Amino acid sequence: MATKKKSEFAKLPSEDKAILVVGYAILGLFCLAIVLPMVYIILASFVDPVTLQNQGLTFDFSKWTTTAYERVLSNGQIWIGFRNAIVYSVLFTIISVIVTLLAAYPMSRDDFKGRGFFNLIFMITMFFGGGLIPTYLLISRLGLLDSMWAVILPGAFGVYNMIIARTYYQGIPKDLQEAAEIDGANEMVYFFRVLLPVCTPIIATIAMWNFVGMWNSYFDAMIYLNSASKQPLQLVLRSILIQNQPEPGMVSDMQSTAQRAQLAELLKYATIIISSIPLLAMYPFFQRYFDNGIMAGAVKG
Repeated sequence: MATKKKSEFAKLPSEDKAILVVGYAILGLFCLAIVLPMVYIILASFVDPVTLQNQGLTFDFSKWTTTAYERVLSNGQIWIGFRNAIVYSVLFTIISVIVTLLAAYPMSRDDFKGRGFFNLIFMITMFFGGGLIPTYLLISRLGLLDSMWAVILPGAFGVYNMIIARTYYQGIPKDLQEAAEIDGANEMVYFFRVLLPVCTPIIATIAMWNFVGMWNSYFDAMIYLNSASKQPLQLVLRSILIQNQPEPGMVSDMQSTAQRAQLAELLKYATIIISSIPLLAMYPFFQRYFDNGIMAGAVKG
């Protein structure tokens, strides 16, 4: 009789099995901690506010409603914030990726004189900053207050991203540059036409990090922007989630304070879902680049 082939798990020592079981159990708890709130928010955004307050979640579809989504999508400030958030995130990502890649290239070259000095300067900025008041005064003196550049430019260069890109450059074989030099390519031609095409994983990874970071950011916009027409979606979302102040048009037809409070609670869930859609749509397209991009820093320091 043919004997059953043992699985890889069965071949492991008892100590390794125990570690794997504990690891998978912890991973499962983390997954539940992420998935359950998401499922709750999605379901709660459809449940009638009175039912949600009195009974909680229900799968009785007769008590479900799309009122929250209708009110959110029909509100002008939501769309203005959505547009601003996309513009800020796209511009910030483009500028940040360009600056980071250009700064990382000379820092990756062994023949760059002064590399140690600039490394030290960059590292200092990772641990020490000027603080909110000096930064605000600087933005004010530059005339950037209440403009989108006050949100985009200050954080466009990230030292951590530069280090990741520099390490990725250093992992590319030197033979590639030598071959380009033999063919007559100068530094500019090598960088833009030879090096960058093989750096797609790290470019996609940095771009995704920057886009998500700017999309979720609201503090700089809250400090530097005064005009409602320039506020990103995150400030609108903050007023609904934290300050419990939905836009007046969303609840103006509610007669009682209790009805307004119930609808405001429902609007929170719908706004969270709508604001998360762009990120959820982007992740599948960038996922295949993450492993190579993130692991770049694990090879060289």
